[in-house]
Order: sequence, then structure tokens, then C-alpha cells
Amino acid sequence: MRAMICAGALGALIAAAAPPALAQTAAPDAEAMFRATTLSLSAEGETKVAPDLARISLGVTDQAATAAEAMRVDAAQMGRVMAAVRKAGVAERDVRTAQISVSPQYAYEQGAAPRLTGYQAANQVIVTVRDLGKLGAILDAAVAAGGNEAGGVSFDLADRTPAEDAARLAAVKALQAKAELYARATGYRIVRLVSLSEGEASAPPVALPMARARLQAAPVTPVSPGELEVRVSVAGMFELGR
Repeated sequence: MRAMICAGALGALIAAAAPPALAQTAAPDAEAMFRATTLSLSAEGETKVAPDLARISLGVTDQAATAAEAMRVDAAQMGRVMAAVRKAGVAERDVRTAQISVSPQYAYEQGAAPRLTGYQAANQVIVTVRDLGKLGAILDAAVAAGGNEAGGVSFDLADRTPAEDAARLAAVKALQAKAELYARATGYRIVRLVSLSEGEASAPPVALPMARARLQAAPVTPVSPGELEVRVSVAGMFELGR
């Protein structure tokens, strides 16, 4: 009996001297947030900026009796196109091969098996133009050198960070305004911002589709870059109070 009493007394002393349990230190914040009135919202910010570069999809296609001949003719023609755009002011690093292909061509007649008529070779490059003032001249040079297909022209930004940061500021401002509106409408006030997260920033290039049309030389090719719309979305949780 004495041993049991001593053990009980010792246990009481240990309990009195020990620090609060971990659960007791972590629980109040979690429990307080569970009981708090919160508001979850999302908002989007947008900024408009003039593009400073363009990407052109240029190609050549040729047909010949054999695959080797089609590839040879096509390679020579693309070589002239690439030399022309470089001479017009495009750096070598800004000309990138996107596709090279060769495929058989058939004639189809009713009641007969397909008949091989030859081979078609295609070569496509993506040209990045950093001086938009030269864009029309570069297009004209490519056509004059033998470029006969185009997938389109798209405008973009070399560095999107400044535009995205401006859109972020606009998004947070819109989020705060929306939260204050909801708080006033429900008779609450904003106590604090509990969390803030960002969605994916978007600055889709502005494309001028050319539907891979056959190109024909024009006296001057007019090009208007316009503006890019850069958007950022944010989501936040606010704690509300009376």
C-alpha cells in the first residue's frame, strides 16, 4: 500500500512539473479557426501590354518521283528560305526546325487500287522576330526565296515577368475589394487574410492564323501587333469578425 501511495504521489509531482501536452499547444489555433467565420474568394487581374516579338511558322513543300528526290529539292528550297530570313535580320539562333517529313502520294480511282504518283516532302521552321518593324519584310523575303506555306504569325513577350507582376497586383487588389464588399453585405469586418494562393498566369500569344495557306508574294505585307492581355488569378481566405 505504501508503494502504491508513493507511486501516486510521484505521478502527481511529474504531472505538475511537466509542460503542457503538444496537443494542448497546437489545438487552440486550429479550434479557433474551426469556430471562426471565414470567407473564401477568387479574383483575376489583367494588364495589357504591347508585344515585343513574333514567331512565324514558315514551310516549303515539294513533290518528286522518289522520296530521295523530294527531300533533296525540299532541303535546297528551305536552305534558300532560311538564308533569306537571316539576311533580312533574323539571328541564326532564332530559326528553329519544327518538322521534316516525306510521304507517298496516291491517286484514287473508283474500282481500282490506289496508285502511287510520287512523294511529297515538307520542311517547316519557326522563326522568332525580335524587331517587329522588320516582320513584314522578313515575310516577304521568305516568300521571295521560295517559302510556299505558312502556319501563322503569333505575337508574344520576351520577358513576361513585369506584365505578370502588374496583373498580380491587380488581382490582389480585386480580391481585397471583393472581400470587403462581401463583409459589408453580411455585417462583418475583415479581421485578417488567412491564406493566399495563385493560379497559373496566362499570357496567350496573339495569333494571326494563316491556315497553312499557300503564300504568294505581295508588294508589302502589313502587320499590326496590337496588345497582349496578361492575366493572373488568385484565391484567398479571410477571417471575418463582428
